[in-house]
Amino acid sequence: MILALFAPAPLPGPLTASAMIAAVVLCSTTGEVLTAAAMKSIGDLDDIRAHSGLKGAIRAVVTCPLFFAGVGFLALAFFSLLFALNHLNLSLVAPASASLTLVTNAVAGKIFLKENVDRRRWTAAVLVCIGVYLLAH
Repeated sequence: MILALFAPAPLPGPLTASAMIAAVVLCSTTGEVLTAAAMKSIGDLDDIRAHSGLKGAIRAVVTCPLFFAGVGFLALAFFSLLFALNHLNLSLVAPASASLTLVTNAVAGKIFLKENVDRRRWTAAVLVCIGVYLLAH
């Protein structure tokens, strides 16, 4: 009877597992893009600090709505990760979410932040996708 209390719960199906990992990846990427956009809109914090001091630099960050939107999505990503780790194996969740976030960050950086993503980064993203596929199967 006591051993039944410690029996592992059955793992969710592949569709549910994919949805959990996708939630982590999408929230993380959204948070990182919003935070990066906020920091670019604020400008060079060293210049702000030189003119307004440390309080001025902090004020510039905490008065930027994009920054708090980014932090909110990063918090959602963290709690999505906790939820996924509660239901899935660490050996799947950690590498899949981390590597897929690398890929989505490259795509989002190119589209939303107009970053120059060179061929080497795209090649790395494709290799990461292949690795995640092999990990999942």
